[in-house]
Amino acid sequence: MADDKTATLYRMVLPDHVCPYGVAAKQMLDDHGFTTDEHILKSREEVDAFEAEQGVDTTPQIMIDGKRIGGCDDLEEYLAQSGTA
Repeated sequence: MADDKTATLYRMVLPDHVCPYGVAAKQMLDDHGFTTDEHILKSREEVDAFEAEQGVDTTPQIMIDGKRIGGCDDLEEYLAQSGTA
């Protein structure tokens, strides 16, 4: 893992719904000392466009060191395997 521990997080925060997995992913990153470059997707259209562009089916999506980690469960597994969980 990088010494600076920087992550990029794309998560959904709609007017009528805040994705709980995005909140959990942000908390895990914070708890593990990551500086997070957070990208909030604020409409269903933004979410759909992001998912289509990235070839993914869900948000949140987390990237660390330029590598896609995946969603919230994938992040939890990554942190456990990297010894930072």
